[in-house]
Amino acid sequence: MNIDFHTHGKLAKYLAFSPAYTDWLFGEAASAGLDAICLTEHFNTLGFDQVYADIAARFPREGDAFNVNGLLVFPGMEVDVAESGHTLVLGTMEEILDFNRALEPHKAKGSFLPLAELAEEVRRRGLFFGAAHPFRVPGHIPEQPREALAAFQFVDLNGKDLAHDFEGTIAKTYAFAQELGVPVVSGSDTHQAFQYGCAVTVMGERVTTVAGLRAQVLSGDYRISYASDLAFKVKTAGMLKRALKEIDRLGGDYVQTLIAGAE
Repeated sequence: MNIDFHTHGKLAKYLAFSPAYTDWLFGEAASAGLDAICLTEHFNTLGFDQVYADIAARFPREGDAFNVNGLLVFPGMEVDVAESGHTLVLGTMEEILDFNRALEPHKAKGSFLPLAELAEEVRRRGLFFGAAHPFRVPGHIPEQPREALAAFQFVDLNGKDLAHDFEGTIAKTYAFAQELGVPVVSGSDTHQAFQYGCAVTVMGERVTTVAGLRAQVLSGDYRISYASDLAFKVKTAGMLKRALKEIDRLGGDYVQTLIAGAE
């Protein structure tokens, strides 16, 4: 099972949720050879709950995931911490939505939870917890107290960082994970489609539950595959994202522009 552990369903946090745009993303993920993705939308994105409400209303549930025309979509979210840095949380849709509502007082910059408090809440809820792109500036995840870092169950080897420094990102990420005693999985961190497939976690078995996902990751029954054009994928993805945001800023319909151009 080819899976991407870090993806987004919206172009940008401040934009309204667009089912058509998200459908385009999911279709492109499947076209890129992915069998599954973890939808780790930013916890403070506009209309967070709308994303999952739309998916749940239109696609069948398979275990803890949703089967979107053959692509398994596992619910999750990306959560900022007060010390500066990002984390990934995976769970069932109900668990993710409930946690997102509980984080409402901590969604604005300046009110993010400290890592230790977030980690304690994640432990209490029994969610699958990871460190997202731990060495991306200006994050400070690796510098946090060992007690807080002990909550992480995996580390994200991030496509954006690999594109900027392939060997260095691999070395630092694996060293950090080894220090914590946890596995490394890959995530594209894409907000649009061109980045899918830049770094793929190839798992030994197809799983449909978060428990199954966790068990297979912790067992080490997987490998990470890198696209030969990884840097190009990330570069063109960034260019597309900037262009689409500019279309929106100028009052245009970036979704219709994108979909019409793809037809």
